[in-house]
Amino acid sequence: MSTQTTTTTLKGGEWLIKESNAFETFTPEDFTEEQVMVKEMCLQFLATEVNPIVDRIDKLEPGLMPSLVEKAGEQGLLGAAIPEEFGGLGKDFITATLVNEGLGAGYSFSVAVAAHTGIGTLPILYFGTEEQKKKYIPKLATGEWKGAYGLTEPNSGSDALGAKTTATLSADGKHYLLNGQKCWITNGGFADVYTVFAKIDGDKFSAFIIERGFEGFTQGPEEHKMGIKGSSTVQLYFQDCKVPVENLLGEVGKGHIIAFNILNIGRLKLCAAANGGAKMALTGMVDYAKTREQFKTAIANFGAIKHKLAQSAVKIFACESALYRTSKWIDDKEHELKADGKPFNEALLGAAEEYAVECAILKVLGSEVLDFVVDEGVQIFGGNGFSDEYMISRAYRDSRINRIYEGTNEINRLLTVDMILKRAMKGKLDLMGPAMAVSKELMSIPDFGSEDDGAFAAERKAILNMKKSILMVAGAAVQKLMMKLSDEQEILMNIADMAMETFTAESTLLRVMKMTDKSGEESSRLYVDLMRCYLNDAVDNVNKAGKDAINSFAEGDELRMMLLGLKRFTKAQPFNAKDAGRRIADKMIAEHKYCF
Repeated sequence: MSTQTTTTTLKGGEWLIKESNAFETFTPEDFTEEQVMVKEMCLQFLATEVNPIVDRIDKLEPGLMPSLVEKAGEQGLLGAAIPEEFGGLGKDFITATLVNEGLGAGYSFSVAVAAHTGIGTLPILYFGTEEQKKKYIPKLATGEWKGAYGLTEPNSGSDALGAKTTATLSADGKHYLLNGQKCWITNGGFADVYTVFAKIDGDKFSAFIIERGFEGFTQGPEEHKMGIKGSSTVQLYFQDCKVPVENLLGEVGKGHIIAFNILNIGRLKLCAAANGGAKMALTGMVDYAKTREQFKTAIANFGAIKHKLAQSAVKIFACESALYRTSKWIDDKEHELKADGKPFNEALLGAAEEYAVECAILKVLGSEVLDFVVDEGVQIFGGNGFSDEYMISRAYRDSRINRIYEGTNEINRLLTVDMILKRAMKGKLDLMGPAMAVSKELMSIPDFGSEDDGAFAAERKAILNMKKSILMVAGAAVQKLMMKLSDEQEILMNIADMAMETFTAESTLLRVMKMTDKSGEESSRLYVDLMRCYLNDAVDNVNKAGKDAINSFAEGDELRMMLLGLKRFTKAQPFNAKDAGRRIADKMIAEHKYCF
């Protein structure tokens, strides 16, 4: 298969200007036997320990959630990513991501465990002193101690650095005195250890490790929430809370480094959990559609229902392809940085920072795919979907929070474009050359000669053209609006959507190219259907987002030329999505589950 290839791992954002090699792209088909076993173990844990008692969990039965977190710890599920010296399993990044996916379908339990292993543990693991790590990490790894994280305040959500909580050094220099409050603290009601952010002397944004029982530290009652009802969510109050000076986490005034770096990993892991939840929801939808009869036949036999099942499968498959492609990049970068002599914490943080753009994309993608799937799920269940007796109503309510935390999807869309442009300005990404080439191509007569006729040539060309449309729109917007671009959030979100669709479609294509090469066209036929269904929609979505952006800032001849260019770059081959969708749905109906 002749593709212009890159032989090394792409840098963050580089997929936009380079063509990737399918054979070097990591896909879920490349998981090791051990990785598959780890995921199976997680699914088994949910099936035996969590799902039979979700009603009790949702009622916030005292002591129940902490005991489940401990049980997960006993099975090693909390310490996958923690080095062995601190009581963890020391597994690679892909295995740790698979744990998040495997436990992702556990409703409120998934939230508690993700908060504990992520924001509850990682700040200390990556930024703590040796003493802090030795004191806290082994107990967090086993679940003996539970972790939580306090960043958000009543008046500072997305604007995390606008926090009002203060810290002042005591007269004897032995303690910091914290004053203020934090809200929406997951695991807050039962955690033993909290990473809390405050401003020293009112301006140096810093982090502290706070233990339950510290003098001057209290918590509010449990919040009543729309979803994830079994997840403990409380406010934290600090009134001259005495924190020993040795519990300062990281450096004074460098709290933002901790907050933002931990979020990169959290965003990718959220995508993994959402993907796990979406798969389980879809399996439930297939099962229900097969047993529910209307007009003397199972509703699974109706085209409208098959369409919903197929669309859900297409989105899940595409999301998973982008997720593990990125996970492997982070894993590779981590190993590269370790080989360069970086300690493990700097290696993983550096790797996650390198792919911060992709992590932001995945957060939006995963949360919106899950939302789509559970919404269609309620529709398939009909009136029953609105009843608490059926799990799909819980899945629907629980899903909604994912578009808000770990940075709202709006913030992540804005960050996606902002980070790509910043990488270009720092010389880490050569956007200028490719963008100039695209505007030159716009001025020239289209070349109809020497068409590539290799495998998946039309799909590869479609992806290449989608990238050109991003470069064209983003390049023109930067040129035209300059410093004002940051105020044009609608345009930035249009460009982010173009990038997300393109990255996801390309990841799906690379996965299917690799599968087809390994197992032949016949056995990969349904996977080709999945990929083409996604690509078919993605091209249209890129066209719509591009048009909306161009119409917002261009006029006259420039407007006409760019719209023509966009039309040229978003031409799709005719494709029968209905028949492909039916084949995808029929396969799941035959297998009784999401089976791709």
